[in-house]
Amino acid sequence: MNTNPLRTPAAIADVCDDANATVAFHVRSLDGSFELGSAADARSVTASTYKVPVMLEVAAQASEGRIQLADRIKVPADKRTLGPSGISAMTDDVEVSIRDLALLMMQVSDNTATDILQEMVGTENIMNRLRSLGLNSTNITTDCEGIISLALQELSTERYSTLQNTSTGNPFGLPEDEFVAAIATGESLNARGGNTSTPREMTELLSLIWTDKAADAEACAEVRRVMGLQFAPHRLSSAYGDGPTISGKTGTFLGGVRNEVGVVDFGDGDVYVVAIFLRDKNNNMRNSKVDAAIGKIAALAIDSLRHEKRDAAASAATA
Repeated sequence: MNTNPLRTPAAIADVCDDANATVAFHVRSLDGSFELGSAADARSVTASTYKVPVMLEVAAQASEGRIQLADRIKVPADKRTLGPSGISAMTDDVEVSIRDLALLMMQVSDNTATDILQEMVGTENIMNRLRSLGLNSTNITTDCEGIISLALQELSTERYSTLQNTSTGNPFGLPEDEFVAAIATGESLNARGGNTSTPREMTELLSLIWTDKAADAEACAEVRRVMGLQFAPHRLSSAYGDGPTISGKTGTFLGGVRNEVGVVDFGDGDVYVVAIFLRDKNNNMRNSKVDAAIGKIAALAIDSLRHEKRDAAASAATA
């Protein structure tokens, strides 16, 4: 892997070109002393990465005694938000603790679990906490059902009002030219509505969580624990083999949205926070090359910052 800081932006551009994708990203050391980004302040579609603020609010309200993580919630069979995983994919009634709903939300990005939790803790409370942390460019306006509804409204036409296939990027089976035009003009699909953030604000949020500044220490520790259990070996976790601890949250959505935010910890305080928001130019929902590009970009940026950090330490030692 090329770790030359002068080559890193070009190498990242090459990765995006090879994957036929665009990127907005921000990578920083945990203390913020070293950073690298491109379009780091660009408003971006969060997709399921917005579940990090939901998780934070759940953990914070639990630590404050407002909810009890062991309390059990019954989710009836007719209460489902569209999604491919967790309770969203289940057929029968489910009973599960609040703690395990949060795990499902973060580990397998369960949309139904998310919407139950978001209703419980309140979207307004999630936003109030973000604003109290100085995160003024992140907007959580709706839940998963709302995000999906907005996007489907933007993509639907009078002729194509019924979903053809929820696992493809073109769920209405629209003619390609109509589909591309709808993607280009959709408000929520272009971060002009729905849930949005910026790469820099997502790395700031994770940094606050990892340093116990986003809420009390107990709440932050719970968010870190759950993010460490994410099952997603194809994106950020593909940046490195066995070695560093990698915690993350993916986001996948219509219009080729392919995101991940997370933390890579090499031990001994060598910790890096990552937010990568990719867009597949072909608008695919499944694209292994774009998924792998997230790991490649993360590794290029982190290795560059580690190189810069070592050089700074060496210079300080000889000064």
